[in-house]
Amino acid sequence: MKTNLSSQITLTRIPTRYYRPENAFEHSVLTRLEKVPTTIYESMEEGSFAIAKEIATQIRKKESAGQKFVLALPGGRSPESVYKELVRMHKEEQLSFRHVIVFVEYEFYPLSSSTSGVVNRLKAELFDQVDILPENIYYPDGCMPKDAILEFCTQYEEKIQQVGGIDCMLLGIGANSNIMFNTAGTLQSSRTRMVLLEGASRKEAAATFSSTDNVPAGIITMGISTMLKARNVILMAWGDEKAAIMKETIEGKISDGAPSTYLQIHQNAKAVVDLSAAYSLTRISHPWLVTSCEWDNKLIRRAIVWLCQKTGKPILKLTNKDYSEHGLGELLALYGSAYNVNIKIFNDIQHTITGWPGGKPNADDTDRPERATPYPKRVLIFSPHPDDDVISMGGTFRRLCDQHHDVHVAYQTSGNIAVGDEEVVRYCEYLRDVCSKYSPSDTVIKDKADEIIRYLRYEKVENNEAERPDVLFMKGTIRREEARHACRYTGIKDDSHIHFLDLPFYETGLVKKNPISEADKDIIKNLLEELKPDQIFVAGDLADPHGTHKVCLDAILAAVDEIKDEDWLKACRIWMYRGAWAEWEMDHIEMAVPISPEELRHKRNAILKHQSQAESAPYLGDDERLFWQRAEDRNRATAELYRQLGLASYEAMEAFVQYIPLR
Repeated sequence: MKTNLSSQITLTRIPTRYYRPENAFEHSVLTRLEKVPTTIYESMEEGSFAIAKEIATQIRKKESAGQKFVLALPGGRSPESVYKELVRMHKEEQLSFRHVIVFVEYEFYPLSSSTSGVVNRLKAELFDQVDILPENIYYPDGCMPKDAILEFCTQYEEKIQQVGGIDCMLLGIGANSNIMFNTAGTLQSSRTRMVLLEGASRKEAAATFSSTDNVPAGIITMGISTMLKARNVILMAWGDEKAAIMKETIEGKISDGAPSTYLQIHQNAKAVVDLSAAYSLTRISHPWLVTSCEWDNKLIRRAIVWLCQKTGKPILKLTNKDYSEHGLGELLALYGSAYNVNIKIFNDIQHTITGWPGGKPNADDTDRPERATPYPKRVLIFSPHPDDDVISMGGTFRRLCDQHHDVHVAYQTSGNIAVGDEEVVRYCEYLRDVCSKYSPSDTVIKDKADEIIRYLRYEKVENNEAERPDVLFMKGTIRREEARHACRYTGIKDDSHIHFLDLPFYETGLVKKNPISEADKDIIKNLLEELKPDQIFVAGDLADPHGTHKVCLDAILAAVDEIKDEDWLKACRIWMYRGAWAEWEMDHIEMAVPISPEELRHKRNAILKHQSQAESAPYLGDDERLFWQRAEDRNRATAELYRQLGLASYEAMEAFVQYIPLR
């Protein structure tokens, strides 16, 4: 089974020379706007391997000289693949950690238990799997007395100096430019200290705990000056969600409002990123500003959209002068005039718009994104969580139903951990009261409801342990019924068209999920072979903050890969939508479905059927808006961009990109 096909989705053909220059001259030309040396790899796996290999080389070099190697390590998701590779090197290549000293960069405070937090996670992912000496691991104690914190922080800095300073510091980066937990406003002179977790930092920390409410009040973190004193610093970043902040870090101005930019003044700092995280760097996203380009339709479309935004003009009003003054003279040479480029791109974008997402029957579909036949189509919408379908494509979902297609929805995970305890208490109280009224002699259900209420209100302790199965069942049931209600409201008449897959990887009762397995893939494969749809919609939102969307996409793509040679699948079209976190860039959009004001209202109502997620969902990310608000804002912004480019003006639009199975 191929387990990471989503990482091979290349929406933009990026020439290798942009991220792997052939010589020093080309490198200096391409990177002249970059202030931190940056190495770009095609995938997270390649980048992680390179980092692990470099660390291993430094460890062995120090060991051969009879010296200790001092390493500073972070928690979080970014370094997981690096730690996995270091463990492999230890087991298969005899990499020893006996001469390694580790300083953990931060720890949450106060922790309710020593079995939670960053250090416990690092033990599971690295320390307990290699031969590092326990006495060589230094870390903040999340359970220390409050009056010991100040002295500990001073001694932590002193201990770093006593062992000779940090040889290599490995860093991740937060969406708001945090380095470790040094947020906006942090001074360059900051050292190890206790900081309170507020706003975006608190929400970012929720990935380590079961919800934002369970995140400790503060964190003990190394400071910026601690980082600047390290002899080598490696900043790693993977995925679309890190693209914007990596551009600011590498190409922006140094500012305490973006602490990661302090890396620009470190003499031996470097960034290691995958292509997704590098997407917003000038040499990748706007290469015409630094080098000659290898033009294709998508790059031309991106350049024209950029030029329209720079000049404030719609496509058909761009002039030769606009092209020449903004570094796009190559396009004039290729097409002869601005008019020729303008009309080509205008028609290209116009042909993405369709009010018939399932294809318009009895119509010429030459310039339409979907085929006219067969009609009606059997459509299968995959939804990672029980609300992503209506959040991401609720208008298209409704239109497919209204246009009489045979629509099925498959919810890939139960979404149970995203239901707050108070929701379960409310439903259990309702269940208890109903039982008391209509079945007072049958106490089984009433007693179970009372037991769950008592546990959640008085007995539950947040210690990062897996949730109880009966509570998970209640939470999963709440989300199922909300999903059914939203499906019926949107237009599905038959409950047999609503499929709850409950993929096993998700059912851990914890924020941390299991890896994708054959069982996950087989569940999806069986459904595909049963339905044999003509059209499939999947979540292609790789910027999902907690990673479930990516795993769900990988499971679908793995199943598709195994049956891609079947005739029905060859004739099937697979469309990717994006979730509440971001929208497809204009140069990628291949189908845009207009949404009227009335349809947008229906979409909002469908989202609101998911009451448990309306205001208390624990994974809203850094965005303060509720799901329906950000969905509407995103859809309106897409429509507004089309209007600014000189196309028709709509209330809102949902956008899609076609996925072609890899051969």
